[in-house]
Amino acid sequence: MPEDPPVHRESAVVVLRRAAAPDAAGAADVWLRSFTAALPTIVRPRSDEEVRGYFRDVVVPSRETWVAEAEDGIVGVMVVDGELLSQLYLDPRWRGRGLGDRFVTLAKERSPRGLTLWTFQINKPAHRFYERHGFVAVEHTDGGDNEEREPDVRYVWRP
Repeated sequence: MPEDPPVHRESAVVVLRRAAAPDAAGAADVWLRSFTAALPTIVRPRSDEEVRGYFRDVVVPSRETWVAEAEDGIVGVMVVDGELLSQLYLDPRWRGRGLGDRFVTLAKERSPRGLTLWTFQINKPAHRFYERHGFVAVEHTDGGDNEEREPDVRYVWRP
């Protein structure tokens, strides 16, 4: 089994590290708070408990899941699945502090040949964030293939 990469400690305040089973609830709670704050008009197809169960049973045990941990607990979560950056969510109180930048840098280190991700078309702040990090919009859909049935956009980053 390969050894985990070193913990990233660019800041004395927040540590980025691989998630472990006890982190699942905190990671799910960050996802829930972030989704609610950033996307209030999108109806979630899963209840809070279903989201927590998904993080506990699927995301943390079987995906490359990273958390950002501060003194008060988990404040960010990122999931990389090969070249797919499938999740990047921050506690709303931690936005604008460079934590998302740190996660994207880590994702690029983990997948140096390139990354792809999906975000909702309505999420203009996410578009600006990813474009600032060199991602380019390559596909727009009507949302028929996502659970929320919300129009989305696929972004790609190539070094």
